Amino acid sequence: MATPLPLRVFEAEARTYRRTWRGSVFTSFLSPVLYLLAMGVGLGSLVDANLPAGLENVPYLTFLAPGLLVATAMQTGAGEGSWKVMGGIKWTQTWKARLASPIGTTSLVIGHMLWSAARVLMVSAIFAFMMAAFRVAPLLQSLAAVGPALLVGVAMVAITTAFTVRLEDPTGLAMFFRFVVIPMFLFSGVFFPITNLPGWLQPVAVVTPLYHAVELARATVVGTTPAVAWWVSVLYLSALILAGTVLAMAPIRRKLTP
Repeated sequence: MATPLPLRVFEAEARTYRRTWRGSVFTSFLSPVLYLLAMGVGLGSLVDANLPAGLENVPYLTFLAPGLLVATAMQTGAGEGSWKVMGGIKWTQTWKARLASPIGTTSLVIGHMLWSAARVLMVSAIFAFMMAAFRVAPLLQSLAAVGPALLVGVAMVAITTAFTVRLEDPTGLAMFFRFVVIPMFLFSGVFFPITNLPGWLQPVAVVTPLYHAVELARATVVGTTPAVAWWVSVLYLSALILAGTVLAMAPIRRKLTP
């Protein structure tokens, strides 16, 4: 039986990653350790007495860790959908070369999404193991939070890919990270409840994909009740994945095929 074409794309990415995995795995372990030590243990000792109502008996490290998990997945997804895509289209032109083979636009995009999902899963699973090592939550409970992390990570891959394939130069990517990714990281409930934000900014936070993932992951680890029903958040993130994937196809077909 012939291998489906999207899996051929996945295989090509995996073969490339086989030569570079050591550096990324080291970073994947180091990043959660530094975040949890600096923000959870260090800063946490200063804010444990000032947590909002309903969380007074929850250490700040426990409150923070699931948010950092999904935020890391979000940033990984944005990275997979930005510079890497720009390189494949404009610099190394590997995407153009793949489209010269029997691989079509749909297979190329789906293969890219599958590999990016695998990368998000790797990073999220490592972070979950680090959470268990820091005794934030039992291992199985920490691993359960990987589900929301995977959803938001893949959603960011799709959204960022759809944005990147419409750019003619990389300047737009710097703007995207500066005005979308970083503000979302800071103001979507990772470090503090969004009820601490100004009233006009709270609805903006609610529509961000990271907010929904934070609520789901925190409910899994801390046991809080999400402000938005869990199934609404899952459907919302799934819709973003589908929409971003579909929106990425037409510009790629227009740019890279005769």
